Amino acid sequence: MPEITIEGKDGSFMVYAALPAVTPAPGIVVAQEIFGVNQVMRDTCDWLATQGFVAVCPDLFWRIEPGIQLTDQSQAEWDRAFELFGLFDVDKGIEDLNATLAALRAHEVCNGKAGSIGYCLGGKLAYLMATRSDSDCNVGYYGVGLGDLLGEADKITKPLMLHIAEQDAFSSAEEIAKVRAGLAGNSNATVHVYEGKDHAFAREGGEHYDADAAKLANDRTVQLFKESIG
Repeated sequence: MPEITIEGKDGSFMVYAALPAVTPAPGIVVAQEIFGVNQVMRDTCDWLATQGFVAVCPDLFWRIEPGIQLTDQSQAEWDRAFELFGLFDVDKGIEDLNATLAALRAHEVCNGKAGSIGYCLGGKLAYLMATRSDSDCNVGYYGVGLGDLLGEADKITKPLMLHIAEQDAFSSAEEIAKVRAGLAGNSNATVHVYEGKDHAFAREGGEHYDADAAKLANDRTVQLFKESIG
């Protein structure tokens, strides 16, 4: 660590890892934004480590191009990020996240309990980890397209928390209402909507970053993980 290699079904890929002061500890798999395993994702892992978790972020774009590290600071990088998003295979991404989850649980630094968290693209993947994995707890930040995945909601049997931006430029009021209604009957699912906030409100340094909303979401996230995996 901080970088390790995991053998998945289709090949090997890099994972950034951050360790807490004391191990073994519960683990968290971090699902990336469309910018790859960049400094923002690494900082997120480092932050989770300060909260007492082993945090690992796999390179989910490795089949397209390994080692992508873009920022949100230029149009060229945004264009490349959306190009990667268009080429990305969600089902294969879930395979990689599950492989990472299994490797994390089996590693000596982890106590066997592990969850997932994701942002943007990763927010959608965190929802799917709640429906397609045995992850102990899952948190998604401003995932897009969740309304189309509500047919899987009955498979959510572990805690899931979603942080949704009310003014998300990549979503709509109708989509948000659909997600809230679709999950309302599931006692394992909690949906928080942040009034007046736009996509990526928790990405520090980003155009729509809001410190207060980010702190509230992050505090809720840490509390849920501590309650769920210790």
